Amino acid sequence: MIELAIRKLRPEAVVPTRAYHGDAGLDLSACERVELGPGERSLVPTGLAVAIPEGHAGFVQPRSGLAAKHGISIVNTPGLVDAGYRGELLVNLVNTDHEATFVVEPGMRIAQLVILELPVVELVEVDELPASERGVRGFGSSLH
Repeated sequence: MIELAIRKLRPEAVVPTRAYHGDAGLDLSACERVELGPGERSLVPTGLAVAIPEGHAGFVQPRSGLAAKHGISIVNTPGLVDAGYRGELLVNLVNTDHEATFVVEPGMRIAQLVILELPVVELVEVDELPASERGVRGFGSSLH
């Protein structure tokens, strides 16, 4: 278990919780009212800052219910929160619905924060990469 230090930057900010025991994501809530017209995007403040432990990263991901029911997602999903970042968590929401405006209300759960341990990666420059079954075949290469 790791500890995640969290700071409320505004009194109305909601400390994240898990909907169910064992859930991977901590629900992030909006701290301001935001209207998203069809196709619009906006940085939605949470009023929170976190101190992710070294060797870990935070990944801000969409909530499946908002996506399925309203077409609400995150532009840069998953959003990456590095261990050294201490600013406010902002969620870059986008309304993919072609007709309906979506209103984000303060306190509404808008995203999930998942904390993952990261391996230490050392880059090694080589003249050639080892062979693999896939090789250089790219997008759509596994479609028949």
